[in-house]
Amino acid sequence: MLEQRTSVAPAAGVARVVSVEAIPVVLPLRAPAQFASGTIATADNVIVRVHSDAGLVGCAEAQARPYTYGETQSSIVEAVHAWFGPRLIGIDPVAHERARAATAGGEGNRCAASAVMVALADLAAQILGVSCSAMLGGASDSVEVASMLSFGEPQAMAAEAVELHERFGIAVFKVKVGRDPQLDLAAVRAVREAMPTATLYADANRGWSLAQAEHVGPELIELGVEAIEEPLDLGDQTGRRRLAELWSVPLAGDESCLDLAGVADQLASQTVSQVSIKVARTAFDESAAILAHCRACNVRAVVGSQYEGALGAWASIAFAASSRELCQRPAEASNFLDLAVDLVSPPEIRAGRVRVRDAPGLGVSLDQDALATYRVDR
Repeated sequence: MLEQRTSVAPAAGVARVVSVEAIPVVLPLRAPAQFASGTIATADNVIVRVHSDAGLVGCAEAQARPYTYGETQSSIVEAVHAWFGPRLIGIDPVAHERARAATAGGEGNRCAASAVMVALADLAAQILGVSCSAMLGGASDSVEVASMLSFGEPQAMAAEAVELHERFGIAVFKVKVGRDPQLDLAAVRAVREAMPTATLYADANRGWSLAQAEHVGPELIELGVEAIEEPLDLGDQTGRRRLAELWSVPLAGDESCLDLAGVADQLASQTVSQVSIKVARTAFDESAAILAHCRACNVRAVVGSQYEGALGAWASIAFAASSRELCQRPAEASNFLDLAVDLVSPPEIRAGRVRVRDAPGLGVSLDQDALATYRVDR
């Protein structure tokens, strides 16, 4: 049973937030996702719902990543219920700056805060009667999709790439590396041989030493990778700058670029020359600010993934399609395919692209039966 969305939106300024929910869910995966900084065995996510007195409900998805942000599923639920939610009561959802000011101060809860603000944006767009993508800029009605290939045996990773291409037309892959360098090279080489014309990136998730990165980087570049993401521990700034100078492809920032301040610091130090923007950690407003900063510095930005389900993927797609720069680059918006079940209708990927929903807000409704089955707070 799908959650019903009101078809007639109220005028802006007449709706108010009346309650905020944080619902922990555990969704099964088809197979565990493994990478250098962690393993995801199940999708232990949190669904955030912002209710209004107009009967409209905004929704978003938060992913707990304790090994990157320090947040757990229970801490996200607590932050929403104890901090963010109470401060939003009575707020006009369209007045997002007031909402941001009201919920400021919840440091250390970036995924919780981002889910709240995305849910609020979903609600605001419904009130305005426009899609989130249109509200944010509406540069395109579709985006190309990139897919991440998690750890596995090299031939299995190559077979996954081929299957994704045959089923969905996906031709852009971020290959997870950061293990033994020779195994990493074998994996990228296997994917390249299986997909000679594919666009490849490598993501080490801080898994290599400087010596390993110096050794493996040039060989990855020979295999045609177009960027290498987070090769070293973030504390080794000297080593990161050295690699940035040595490599002919961008050293891409992700964990080092968690917010606008981090992005500004990394670009000022000339450590990274590509930035991954994740709506799951910087919502729409700060993500737009990061994009603007990258634009001013003439640095490429891409939309990254936090292994979202379909709800999170729809938010990433909306943001990717909203800007002229981002809509011309592949967005990591296919990891919902790893889930065995989901809570909203998933994006449909055809010929390697996904169309933006043109319905108000994010354009999706929660499956109430699935939510009742997979929620873990009752």
